[in-house]
Amino acid sequence: MDTALADVVRATRATGAMLYVLTPDRTALWLSHVAGAPREVVAPWTRVAVGDPIPVADAVREERLVWVNSQEEMARRYPRPAVVLPYDFALAAVPVASDSGVRGGLVLLWPSGHPPQLSRAEHDAVRAGSRRLGYLFEQAARRGEAVVSPGRPHILPPEPGRTPTAEEAWAGTALLDRLPGGYVGLDLNGRITLVTPAATDLVGASPDRLLGALPWEALPWMDVPHVEDRYRAALISRTPQSFRVLRPPGTWLSFELYPDPSGISVRIDRTGDGQDADPVTRMPHGPGRATMLYHLMHLATTLTEAVGVQDVVDQTAQQLLPALGAQAMVLMTAEDGRLRILGHRGYNPELLARFDGTPLSRDIPGAAVLATGEPGFFPSFTQMADVYPKMTHEDGMAAWAVLPLIASGRPIGSVLLSYDRPHTFPPSERAILTSLAGLVGQALDRARLYDNKDRLAHRLQSALLPHSLPGIPGLRVVARYLPAARGLGIGGDFYDLIRLDENTAAAAIGDVQGHNVDAAALMGQVRTAVHAHATVGAPPDHVLGGTNRLLTDLDPGLFTSCLYAHLDLGNRRACLATAGHPPPLMRHCDGRTELLAIPPGLLLGIDPTARYPSLECALPPGCVLVLYTDGLVEAPGVDPDDATAALAGLVEQSDPRDLEAMADTLVRHAPAPGDDIALLLLSPTPDCG
Repeated sequence: MDTALADVVRATRATGAMLYVLTPDRTALWLSHVAGAPREVVAPWTRVAVGDPIPVADAVREERLVWVNSQEEMARRYPRPAVVLPYDFALAAVPVASDSGVRGGLVLLWPSGHPPQLSRAEHDAVRAGSRRLGYLFEQAARRGEAVVSPGRPHILPPEPGRTPTAEEAWAGTALLDRLPGGYVGLDLNGRITLVTPAATDLVGASPDRLLGALPWEALPWMDVPHVEDRYRAALISRTPQSFRVLRPPGTWLSFELYPDPSGISVRIDRTGDGQDADPVTRMPHGPGRATMLYHLMHLATTLTEAVGVQDVVDQTAQQLLPALGAQAMVLMTAEDGRLRILGHRGYNPELLARFDGTPLSRDIPGAAVLATGEPGFFPSFTQMADVYPKMTHEDGMAAWAVLPLIASGRPIGSVLLSYDRPHTFPPSERAILTSLAGLVGQALDRARLYDNKDRLAHRLQSALLPHSLPGIPGLRVVARYLPAARGLGIGGDFYDLIRLDENTAAAAIGDVQGHNVDAAALMGQVRTAVHAHATVGAPPDHVLGGTNRLLTDLDPGLFTSCLYAHLDLGNRRACLATAGHPPPLMRHCDGRTELLAIPPGLLLGIDPTARYPSLECALPPGCVLVLYTDGLVEAPGVDPDDATAALAGLVEQSDPRDLEAMADTLVRHAPAPGDDIALLLLSPTPDCG
């Protein structure tokens, strides 16, 4: 396997390679072999889900070659890996397959400056190499050999170079000593393999301390973010890099890095305080990489928790603006051929209202980016006017970035970031901005889908619940329904009140297991079944028994609790039966409140032969019968009996003459709504019967 991978790297003249094995369940890829890069650099991708938005996953899932020819294209198409490796390089990913199917994936890297497309020779070498690796994978599987140890990919050693003669080694050492400055050799892992005396003098450390160590570990003053960042840039892009570091107390040193397949050569020299240093030794302006990664972690974490478009707008504004040093933001999308403003920060709403709903036009930066998917960076209004001559300078800002929000390979929106001072956008910052916008785009796509499903589901649930309760002479009724906390979907809680004749009525309350459309649909079936059995005059035990047999026949895979009460207002009696539902509360006329001990029955939909014994009780005028679902009392870490007792106390303290106020009090003191809440208050009046 090592030889085959090394051969494809050599044949394609790639600088690095990553070989993946598909897991037996075909849901993930494990990194098995790496060439041209240390383990620390590839660590974020040792395990890749087949559905992840990264090139090798796309190549394996879609069984095609994926080609990414630049840092900008990587940032636009694959923001997650682009943020972790914001360097300029080209990449090809292909499936590794045998006659029996896809067995893994291969990633090859080329340095900055590779032509925009693979040459025919490179393309043929990639295909031939992947077929050879696929054959070796198949042979290993037939022998029962494990190709990979999860989490520990095999790192191929670099190609051996020419061994110098003793005279050449002596001459090379003398050459380094004669040159100005100091010189250090690093291997591909970043560890020091050679150091000249001049270099030890410049950094103030002995060779014993330096050899075999990482520079930023051996020298604490080099443990700053841009040092390791420039090393990684040299390693990945294979282009020279440079930076300056302050050696305490006041000596500035310049470092120039020159990479090749065997390692990195470093030249060290003294430099000034930075005011008149060669521009090539300066770090680009803009947010520091450590700062960007800090805010990126927050943004990525919070966006995974965003469940609606407004959440995405809020989190993007809170994380991006401080991370980027921007002062304003506008998030936009297109609907029916018009530009829609989804949210904004730092702008006058009246200004944005003029753009909201305008026809899409390439004369407007946000709309143009939606059409092309290409980002725009404008360090001044003059440069923006060159591209968009019809734009007028109304916002008072001095620089702008207009970024596409990409999801599933297409632009679904755009984000405008504005700066109140002139702002340059160096290539590294442009790549990071484009990558961050890609994360926002994916979150926005999920959020819009959630919002659409949420609206559809709640319309379904609202349609299944009674729009109004019938007026029943001699009975006061108040109902409440609160959906679960946002992000949990809809539930199956329901209630109903049925007028049977002049002196009798029925009340029902229930809870279908789950928080989804299936639960809401089953809730409608349960409510219909209860209603049908009640209207033919069946007693409570028969109503629940018939509904139970129906649900058992339907076999929906969900269970339902239900409480049914038959109210005889003429004789001032109630008869109740329960199918695994929380027992109701009765507030007597003297204020005493008790839990009605109804004989328990099995949940609906489990056993078609289940029986539901009933309980009869008095229903005098002025009492209050409280029916509720478990969302009103259940909370993590709270004993259900204690919670029910607390609810009874609230009922007892409330004024029975004002059922609306009582309902508001009970709902207000409910636990944080992690579950739906349904509440039905019933109170006979003195003139009943």
